[in-house]
Amino acid sequence: MIDTGSKAALAGSPEGLEQLRALLDTALGALGDAAHRRGGPVPPGGPPAAVAAVREAMGEGKFLTDEPSAQRVTNLFEAYATWAVDLTHPSALARMQCAPTAVAAAAELVAGVLNQSLHAWESGPFALELERQLIREMASWAGFGDEASGTLTPGGSISNLMGLLLGRDSVLKDTGVTGPRPDGVSAAGLTGRQIRPRVLCSAAAHFSIARAAGFLGLGRDAVLTVPVDGRGRMLAGEAARILAGLGPDEIPVALVATAGTTDHGSFDPLPELAALAAEYRMWLHVDAAYGIGALFSPTLAPLLDGLAEADSIAFDLHKFGWTPASSSVLLVRDRRHMDCLDQQAVYLNPSDDETFGFTSLLGTSLQTTRRSDAFKMAASLLAVGREGMGTWVDTCHELAHHAAARIAATDGLDLVAEPILSTVIFRCRASDTTPVADENAWNAAVRRKLMTQGRALLARTKITGPDGTPQVHLKLVFLNPTTAREEIDALITDIAAAARELAQEEPASARTTPFEHV
Repeated sequence: MIDTGSKAALAGSPEGLEQLRALLDTALGALGDAAHRRGGPVPPGGPPAAVAAVREAMGEGKFLTDEPSAQRVTNLFEAYATWAVDLTHPSALARMQCAPTAVAAAAELVAGVLNQSLHAWESGPFALELERQLIREMASWAGFGDEASGTLTPGGSISNLMGLLLGRDSVLKDTGVTGPRPDGVSAAGLTGRQIRPRVLCSAAAHFSIARAAGFLGLGRDAVLTVPVDGRGRMLAGEAARILAGLGPDEIPVALVATAGTTDHGSFDPLPELAALAAEYRMWLHVDAAYGIGALFSPTLAPLLDGLAEADSIAFDLHKFGWTPASSSVLLVRDRRHMDCLDQQAVYLNPSDDETFGFTSLLGTSLQTTRRSDAFKMAASLLAVGREGMGTWVDTCHELAHHAAARIAATDGLDLVAEPILSTVIFRCRASDTTPVADENAWNAAVRRKLMTQGRALLARTKITGPDGTPQVHLKLVFLNPTTAREEIDALITDIAAAARELAQEEPASARTTPFEHV
């Protein structure tokens, strides 16, 4: 019996733990039943069915109800489990979103029950020290020394934001700039003229880089895009050319390298970019949110040569790492650069308490209240181990190559290139037997058809075609090392079949009607 209303139990109490056992039975039952009901990576029906499922689970009632009900909680569990994407399904290949290990999921439960925080010693003493030690070990993965530091963040976008924040403050401080303004940056000791900070990243860099520049007062137009090669890899020579051409009022603040681009999984040439950053006294930030997985594989690790030369590194373990989101990390080669985050709050970390060891992590993060993400990450690392992580990464890499070979051998599908890490980009190709008026719209519609029918979840992107125009392509992201090659073969066959089905339907069926949430 689950108590509700004002008698609802608190999770960590003896009565709460008893009720939690019953709730766990309910939750695990819902998860098991959902897999049978779902039938694929997601139930069929598309957006309208998902909206209807939430309404049905709520019974047209309100969340903050006058009649609390254990049955409604059970209904919510069952509906959520049914309509969640099954990340263990071999046809769930749309996103860099992994199925977490069982131990990491169990750690999430423990963390949720205990609800520790990292903003004060008395909010989570073990959690505080656990994150410190985990950051220290992760810094060694990257080749950083004892002077390194870092923090866990809510996601790779925030890690990139923080990396640029530290770079901005470090570089502009060294040049005598006192602070950013919307119309530019005032410069002390630079004859009072306005200077323009510049951030360089590749054309394939994550969108969060430009957004971070906007948040930090540098402005989105401070970001200079460096051309890439055919696989999305930054051309170091082009970066050098751009830097050499900067005007006297332009200050190069940061060079952002990507280790594992979202489409091709490409790695920018880190050693060359590190030399360039050193030459121009720029901050080198490496966005390795996806590419960090290569570090666990002896075969793929050379892709990250030069990583230790970075000033800051962002990476996620909720991609290659098999922990629940968010499991994001920012590492900094020299902890002194994090001084700009230092904060003394008399009610959280008074100096005399810190003298006696009652410290916090308030001065390492943009957040105050912060959950213990290190706990689930540590649990998963302890369970899988170095060799296991490397094996899983290599397996995903091999699965991607198998999918690429299968696509290349399938009539009506065009492979863009061999995989670098674990993404595969391809395109459905029209023919005399499957003519279509607009191949871009057709490829997009194939993806939506597969999702709506609950058959497969694919990603989409745009790749420049032979004629120089962007073309819609489809993408598979392999992060499930338990997928069988036969399952991949069946998926590729299904994609080709869906493309033929759509081409043979009336043209109107390929059109989309805008969906509105009401």
